[in-house]
Amino acid sequence: MKKKRLFPLVFFTLCIQFCYADHIERLKDGLLIRLERPAAGGTKQVKLQVISDRIIRVTASANDSISTTPSLISIVSGTPDIKWTSDEKDNKVTLKTKELMATVNLTTGEVVFMDKAGNVILQEKKGGGKTFTTENIDGHPLYRLQQVFESPAGEAFYGLGQHQTGLMNYKDQDVDLTQFNSVAVVPFLVSSHHYGLLWDNYSITRFGDDRPYEELGKLLLYNKEGKPDGLTATYALRKKTDSIFLQRNENKIDYAFIPSLANIPTGYPMEKGVITWEGSISPLADGLQKFYISASGYIKIWVDGELMLDKWREGWNPGPSVFRHQLYKGHKHAVKIEWIPESDQAFISIKQLSPAPETLQNKIAFTSEAGEKIDYYFVYGNNTDEVIAGYREITGAATIIPKWALGYWQSRERYKTQREVISTVQEFRKKNIPIDNIVMDWSYWKQDAWGSQEFDPARFPDAKGMIDSLHRIYHTHFMISAWPKFYKGIDNYKLLDNKGWLYKQNIKDEQRDWIGQGYVSTFYDAFNPDARKMFWSMLSKGLYSKGVDAWWLDATEPDIYSNSTIEHRKALMNPTALGSSTQYFNPYSLENAKGIYEGQRKENPDQRVFILTRSAFAGIQRYAAATWSGDIASRFDELARQIPAGLNFSLSGLPYWTTDIGGFYVEDKYDKPNPKGADLQEWRELNTRWFQYGAFCPLFRSHGQYPYREPFNIAPENSPEFKSMLYYDQLRYRLMPYIYSLAGQAYHNGYTLMRGLIMDFDKDTTVQRIGDQFMFGPALLVNPVYTYKARTRKLYLPANTGWYNLYNGEYQEGGKYITADAPLDRMPLYVKAGSIIPFGPALQYTSQLPADTITLYVYTGSNGTFNLYEDEGVNYNYEKGQFSNITFTYNEANKTLTIGKREGSFPGMLQQRSFRVIKAGKESPVALSFNNKNGQIIKYSGNEQTLVIK
Repeated sequence: MKKKRLFPLVFFTLCIQFCYADHIERLKDGLLIRLERPAAGGTKQVKLQVISDRIIRVTASANDSISTTPSLISIVSGTPDIKWTSDEKDNKVTLKTKELMATVNLTTGEVVFMDKAGNVILQEKKGGGKTFTTENIDGHPLYRLQQVFESPAGEAFYGLGQHQTGLMNYKDQDVDLTQFNSVAVVPFLVSSHHYGLLWDNYSITRFGDDRPYEELGKLLLYNKEGKPDGLTATYALRKKTDSIFLQRNENKIDYAFIPSLANIPTGYPMEKGVITWEGSISPLADGLQKFYISASGYIKIWVDGELMLDKWREGWNPGPSVFRHQLYKGHKHAVKIEWIPESDQAFISIKQLSPAPETLQNKIAFTSEAGEKIDYYFVYGNNTDEVIAGYREITGAATIIPKWALGYWQSRERYKTQREVISTVQEFRKKNIPIDNIVMDWSYWKQDAWGSQEFDPARFPDAKGMIDSLHRIYHTHFMISAWPKFYKGIDNYKLLDNKGWLYKQNIKDEQRDWIGQGYVSTFYDAFNPDARKMFWSMLSKGLYSKGVDAWWLDATEPDIYSNSTIEHRKALMNPTALGSSTQYFNPYSLENAKGIYEGQRKENPDQRVFILTRSAFAGIQRYAAATWSGDIASRFDELARQIPAGLNFSLSGLPYWTTDIGGFYVEDKYDKPNPKGADLQEWRELNTRWFQYGAFCPLFRSHGQYPYREPFNIAPENSPEFKSMLYYDQLRYRLMPYIYSLAGQAYHNGYTLMRGLIMDFDKDTTVQRIGDQFMFGPALLVNPVYTYKARTRKLYLPANTGWYNLYNGEYQEGGKYITADAPLDRMPLYVKAGSIIPFGPALQYTSQLPADTITLYVYTGSNGTFNLYEDEGVNYNYEKGQFSNITFTYNEANKTLTIGKREGSFPGMLQQRSFRVIKAGKESPVALSFNNKNGQIIKYSGNEQTLVIK
């Protein structure tokens, strides 16, 4: 009887397996799943590729095959060596690694990721959440792509590059992933639930709500008389506020790009004007209405009498802002918008979206304009560091930048002569202000020779001698601006043009730039590998041969012609060597940096490459590239926005980032001709507060338009502002053993220097939306002051640990907000209990002295550890294993510090050194002092030592 029952069961099981076999193909590195009954135009195939035990790549196609076009982002392929299994059950196939499970529904293609215990980490929207919309772009069949995932309440999101809207947590927010000056796109998303998503697509992408932005006129608009005819627009003169040039009703505000300025009333003098829009708005449904603003000049927006936005930007460089406001159907909400353009090249655009529909609630989505397939990597970790390490496993390790690049850089727009460069560095050395790098901004070439990659001999008669002097006499490095831009007709233009390696639309348009009489120009095609090699050869011949140490790559969005429409921007770089500019809009900076990195490493394998680039993309960290936040404004509110911008950039997996300390462009009150009185005081305080913050960014760099940005040109030497800047510069150099160790960890262990609080305190949900505080390494809680005349600052001390005031050593328990003192000359800094911080000797430049004696401040109250990393600082021997580590471990129970055995070695390593150990405790506060002689001196020769610290 039992045998009769068993036969049908076995037969049924075999039938199911044969059925699945028609749809599942087992590959060396994963599974290829062909859906049973794909919908017309829907997903036909889904592929799971095992990259590691914690990383799975998902690709999906609406075709009969999945495109194999190589990735620009990823340097890995599937790894057959990773052990994995699969099984089929209940119309699903599940792939299992040691740490993860990924299940694919054979009917819908929906993918669900689970931990090894079967707990759901992330799942695609029911039905798969995949949308393929056929597009024909430049004669090639492509798709508009969308992938939607479920996101439970309480989840938080970070990363996506550097954005300037002031947002930290992107949950329920919308992020436009389009490269602009001051917006850097990195399509890597990090979740508070310890996973990451790397979206492998190069076109313009939207994260979040993918509905097209709408004009204000999609709302019900009423003029200031209450009539439903649009808002009352008044075009007046700024200095004659009672004068009205024109008044009319308008149902949109859209002067976003150069062509739209033609809609400004004829004859209206924008540079003298003030424009207001007044009236009321009423939505079509209750809820949080979304507003998206891009503006330059002065812009203020009030809704229901509440000031929602108050910003300024230089006319030629509009910046983004977003806000949401609760509106009610049937209710008129008062609105007033005031815009002072300041110039005839200023821009404003205000768009809106109704509240997110139910279908977008608790969802996350990536929507891209063009691609051949849906392609993303799921990265899982026990913490955010592991997630970011996974990103770098896919895209490449962040090279260790030269040690000097972690010191102070001085720049301005711009040093115009050889004499100015040398005299500036001389002044730093004369005043004993630490510095390691001076930067040459644009226009060092002859006026009509942009792209020549040569110095103007009239202003730089001996450029090589100048750089030699910087190196030999002043121990200072030299970075130079290198644009991918070429004036029509110069020799380098002809060389590239003869090969067909230039974008030609701007040449056809005969569009002139803003230099002198104006010159016609274009950019080279960085997507072409041979063009990249030629570009490097030009830099090598004209600049690197003279001793240039590092490269400042400007306008790498690429910004061929500023303030063009998106469609015109695409035309200006179309086609690329890889395909349509629509498909390859975002990664120009990645390919440009690649050419310089590979060129220099081949030419001089023993010198570390270092690049600073205005734009960025996923993977650029493998090319020794850092990023700065673009041409931002010299204002306190802009300083405030830099903090979350930098933190999200770091959370995107790219560890090296900086801003223009003081902001790049300035309001008239600061530069015509010089700030005076209250304006001068504000200017000095702005730069001081920004300098304090900058000292704890991964890169420490001052730059901007006039007034000059050197500390001694900002404030007199006896002023509190100058003394504060000098203090933080000196503190940065004292911290060099700590900072360089963090750089070593960034390469060897995927570490992140500048850390959103979610990285170290993810169990404390209070930190999820904190974007104005951060950890600098494992020990230092940094709390920038970004309000004019503020002398205190409210800050949060994360829970489950204790905190020491760095300056006076006073202790407080975490898990609470405090109001910290913030005198003009000090920014609140706190140290986490259990921290061990190595401070080195006083330095004027990073290579001046070896790090001996190192003072170890041990902050008790918890167990702690720190790894002191060292190598030669200038070459790539660390890739060959030539580096050392010394691990310090503090045990709270027995009050002992163990200095571990030195692991590894490198040429020039200190064989004998001293450590001075200073204990900081709860009951006995110890102020930070570099003249503290009370510590215990330990002579160290590489062997483990343990001492009871007193």
